[in-house]
Amino acid sequence: MRTEEWDITKRSEFLKSDLIDIRRHLHRFPELSFEEKKTSDFILEVLEAEQVFDIQTGIAGHGIVATLSSGSGPTIGVRADMDALPIVEQTGVEYTSEHPGVMHACGHDAHMTMLLGAAKLLAEDYKEGRISGTIKFIFQPAEEKADEYGLTGAPYMLRSGAINDLEAAIALHVCPWRNTGEIQINKGPSMANIDNFFLTINGTGGHGGYPYQGTDPIWMTSFVLQGIYGLISRRVNPLDVGTISIGEVHGGLSSNVIPESVQINGTIRSYTPEVRSQLIDELQSIAKITESLGGYYTLDVEHGEPALHNNADITDMFREVANELYPHMPIYEEPFGMGGEDFGHITNDIPGAMFFLGCALNGDTTGSLHTSDFQINEDALPIGVALLTECSHRLLANNGKLWR
Repeated sequence: MRTEEWDITKRSEFLKSDLIDIRRHLHRFPELSFEEKKTSDFILEVLEAEQVFDIQTGIAGHGIVATLSSGSGPTIGVRADMDALPIVEQTGVEYTSEHPGVMHACGHDAHMTMLLGAAKLLAEDYKEGRISGTIKFIFQPAEEKADEYGLTGAPYMLRSGAINDLEAAIALHVCPWRNTGEIQINKGPSMANIDNFFLTINGTGGHGGYPYQGTDPIWMTSFVLQGIYGLISRRVNPLDVGTISIGEVHGGLSSNVIPESVQINGTIRSYTPEVRSQLIDELQSIAKITESLGGYYTLDVEHGEPALHNNADITDMFREVANELYPHMPIYEEPFGMGGEDFGHITNDIPGAMFFLGCALNGDTTGSLHTSDFQINEDALPIGVALLTECSHRLLANNGKLWR
C-alpha cells in the first residue's frame, strides 16, 4: 500500500529547507571521482540518523548502499551519483566550492540530496508499515571518470554484488534545458555509448626543406581528417544516431622539421551496438589511407559507458506518477542527448530507467551541464523527492510484474 499522492508532495515540500541545506553543503565540498570520502561520511551521518537502514559502505571505493526491508516483496534500487568535476566554479553563490578547481557542475549534489530526501520519506513509511518489499538507496561514486582500468563506479557497484538482487532500478538527472516543474522521459536508448579513440599516424619525418626525402604524417593526416569528418554524412544511415568528433591533434615541434608522427584523439558516440561497431570499423578503414601514402598507423579504442537503455514500462510509470502527483506538469518525450551516463551499466543488467528533471534557473533554458556557471533552481528538489518516493512505492506495489 502506498501513500496518497497529495501527501507525498506535501511531505516533500515540508522537507524543502532541509533539502536546500543538504544540497548547499554538498555543493560547497565537492570531491572528484573515487575521492568522495567526506561526501560519503556526510551521507552516512544523514542515513544513520533515521535508525532504520542496513548500511553497507566502502562499495566501489566510497559508495554506500542503504537497505530498507520489510522482509517480503520485490527488491528495487534508487540510485544517485556522488562525484564532482575538475572545473573552476564561477557562479558567485555564497556556498560556492571551497575546493579549488573542483565543482558540482553536473547536479550530483542535487541527485544525492533528492535521494536522501526520498530515503527519509520512505523510512517514515517503513516505520508506519507502508513498505512491502526492499528498497536499496544507492549512492554511487565515480560516474564522471574512469580509473586506470577504464571503469567507472557503476560496474564496480555491480561487481560488488551489493545490488545484483535488484528487480528494478530508477534514477533521475537534473536538466537545465527544462523549466522547473517539467520532466523529460524516453523509452529505449536515451544517452550514448561512449568510445574514445587514440589514432597515431606514423611516417619517417625529415627536414622541412626536403619533404620528398621522407614520408610526411601531417600530409597523411589531412586525408584522414577529411575521411573522419565525412564519415557521418556519407557512411552512416541518417536515421541512425551516431557521431564522431576530434578533440586533439598533436604533431611537430619545429617549423622546419617534419615530425615522425601525428596524434589524433577523439570521441565516438552512438545509441545502438550496431552503429557503435560500424563507426569503429569505419574509423579503422579511414586510418588505412595512411598505408597507401607510405605510412602506417596505430589505433586504440577505449570503450566507455554503454548507452543508457530505459525500460519502456518503467518509463510509462514515470509518466503516470508525474501525472498523478503534478497533474499540470509538462512531460517531454525525447532522448536525453549524446552525453554518457554510467547508469547504463546498471540498466544493461537490471530493468531500469532514468528521467530528467527540469531545474532551469530564472526560466533560462539555455543552460547546460559541465559548465563553470552551472546552477539549479532549488524548487526542483522537493519535486524530485516526491517523484522518487512515489515511483518506489509503485514499483513495490507492482511486485515485479510491471517491468518484466
